[in-house]
Amino acid sequence: MTKLALVIGATGGLGDATARVLLRRGWRVRAMHRAPEAAVQRTRLQGIDWVQGDAMNRDDLVAAAQGAAVIVHGANPRRYRNWRGLAIPMLANTIEAARVAGARILFPGNVYNFGPDAGDCLREDSPQHPATRKGQVRVEMEEMLRHATSYGVRSVVIRAGDFMGPTGASSWFQAAMVKPGKPVTSFTYPGELEVGHTWAYLPDLAETFAQIAEREHELPDFETFHFEGQWLPEGGALAGAVARVVGDDELKLKRFPWIAVYALSPFVEMFREMLEMRYLWRRPTRLDNAKLVAFLGGEPRTELDEAVRATLAGLGCLKGARPTGGMVATAA
Repeated sequence: MTKLALVIGATGGLGDATARVLLRRGWRVRAMHRAPEAAVQRTRLQGIDWVQGDAMNRDDLVAAAQGAAVIVHGANPRRYRNWRGLAIPMLANTIEAARVAGARILFPGNVYNFGPDAGDCLREDSPQHPATRKGQVRVEMEEMLRHATSYGVRSVVIRAGDFMGPTGASSWFQAAMVKPGKPVTSFTYPGELEVGHTWAYLPDLAETFAQIAEREHELPDFETFHFEGQWLPEGGALAGAVARVVGDDELKLKRFPWIAVYALSPFVEMFREMLEMRYLWRRPTRLDNAKLVAFLGGEPRTELDEAVRATLAGLGCLKGARPTGGMVATAA
């Protein structure tokens, strides 16, 4: 019998990408949304069994998870807002749904867990001493999953870097680097050009989720993996890829206006949250994927220029390309 996957957050970037890969690999996919008809229009994704429900409602999630072999927990509070008040209850509901269904949870992690003492190359067992509130919430969420093994809930955490991709994920690309819906005439970079940064191309990350879903029975009840993705030793490498894709060797490179963000942060919650995470642009954040490669035999990897091209096309920034539909979801 074809296995069933429940995708929470299927109108977001990672949820949408993972649903597409699972369908392509022969899975049945169910997705929950408060307005299923609107979700179908947003994603334009055929083949999903949409059910009505709210991830903040435990009964809705338990009902949606009936018969599921895996639950992809791709839901996140939008634009960094009220993480503790939303992210913790949603995950608690997913854990209960997985317990009742006997399903494995696939959980997208990120680098927020790690503080400066973790070093420049992050392993699954690197020390987790986050210096931010969102990092503390992330540590707490992973601990919830680890503790859930005591009453039979299995899970896998796959940590990744900032998102890029064609399926509508909210990321630095969309928020600051280019202007969605308009041709690229300049590129704004928020970090130091000589500092490395890791990007997770959503189709590659989704393929990784699907491959792990198909082999989850080989894993212990709680497991973590690091997805390296597009590791760029210098920030300027991304600007170079954008210039190549748009065919402008003299593309103007702008620096992100952090001074303005500081000035407006007392009045704009989003800016306060952005400032808290600025440290990730001032130090290298590379994820060591040796454990993932050993398990899967390799990590799905799209060539950088192709990934940038698909991302810009999805944002409607290339000639003749229209923005890709989909509700925005925070970057991992």
